[in-house]
Amino acid sequence: MTGGRPTARQPRPPDWLSVHEAREIILSRMRTLGEERVPLTEALGRVLAEVVSSRVQHPAWDNSAMDGFAVRSADVASASRDAPAILKVIEHVPAGGFPTRPLAPGAATRVMTGAPIPEGADGVTRLEYTEAGPSTDTIQVIDGRDAGRNIRRAGEDLKVGARPLAPGTLIRPAEIGVLAMLGQADVSVYRRPRVGILSTGNELADFDELPLVHAGRRIMNSNSYALAAQTQEAGALPVLLGIARDDPESLRRHLSAAHDCDVLITSAGLAVGDHDYVKDVLDQLGMEFLFYRVKMRPGSPFTFGVLGPVPVFALPGNPVSAMVTFEVLARPALNKMMGMAEYQRPLRRVELGEPVSTGGRLTHFYRAKLERRADGSWLAKLTGPQGSGILTSMSQADALLIIPPESQLPAGSLLDAIVLRDR
Repeated sequence: MTGGRPTARQPRPPDWLSVHEAREIILSRMRTLGEERVPLTEALGRVLAEVVSSRVQHPAWDNSAMDGFAVRSADVASASRDAPAILKVIEHVPAGGFPTRPLAPGAATRVMTGAPIPEGADGVTRLEYTEAGPSTDTIQVIDGRDAGRNIRRAGEDLKVGARPLAPGTLIRPAEIGVLAMLGQADVSVYRRPRVGILSTGNELADFDELPLVHAGRRIMNSNSYALAAQTQEAGALPVLLGIARDDPESLRRHLSAAHDCDVLITSAGLAVGDHDYVKDVLDQLGMEFLFYRVKMRPGSPFTFGVLGPVPVFALPGNPVSAMVTFEVLARPALNKMMGMAEYQRPLRRVELGEPVSTGGRLTHFYRAKLERRADGSWLAKLTGPQGSGILTSMSQADALLIIPPESQLPAGSLLDAIVLRDR
């Protein structure tokens, strides 16, 4: 991470933006970081950076969707147990083999799933609808329901020149399968940002100071690990920068360790107290502040700016506030940097299971559990108290309910919810 030269204090940027305004400013500053080629075995979870075109058709030929017998529909359509169709089996074609004889009336070819269909056949009768015939080279079709069915046509999945995957596609297992089907041994993906994560505060301890935590003298630095996990879950690369103490020199020293990061996330130190130095130090390093607080709860003391080319997300220190602001404002930004076509987590329409009241001009994000009902709708129940220090409420939450400002919502009201995990 590099910044500009220290500058005189800048004019105060916008303050108290709506969530939408804040997100728009953030996304306007996000750029992808270039491309790299990776082996297909390492592409899972990455974002495609190239147009993928098919040089083959798939399936390559008409083939059987069943283990059974390739037949002519005219021979079997009226077959039943009382009046079976007796056919002569002229050859067997395994998967990977090819038929050598066309199918004449009254004949059948034994085929396995995936085997090519012989000329003249227009359906495959599954094994379950057949029995042994009166001689060793014949079968009896005892059910005609497969007439004209169970053939996968050449090119029905992909035709030559088709473009099944576009840039911005998140590569999941299904996309890996498609890329393998197309013969792509490697693939161009967008580079993942390295995200520096810095916690601040004299009260924090890490694992090497557990005795102080057990003695009630310090609290554990949960923010670094939770934010690193959120970063990793989003597909970016977390870089833990440790804990900066509440003095400018400690902050500058820890920030210098972010020299090779593409994004910086800090937590805490944003208030106006005597020991809150994050804004001052970032200002001295030359950060361009783009806005201060956001009209949201939890997480209103959220600041965003750029330090040279590096986006800086200064998050509040309360654990829930840090995690919620990451979900609402930082994750979409990382998604855009990684080239994703869709920046936001999925939204789900849910029904409140209990009344909710909020005051003031803030959009609230309540932690909730979701229950899917028999009719397919979703019921949302709060995880309990919604204080910004109750981190267990995040561990219990399936979603963040988006509560508009000054809401008096009875049970049964419909709301949008940001889905954190699917059930």
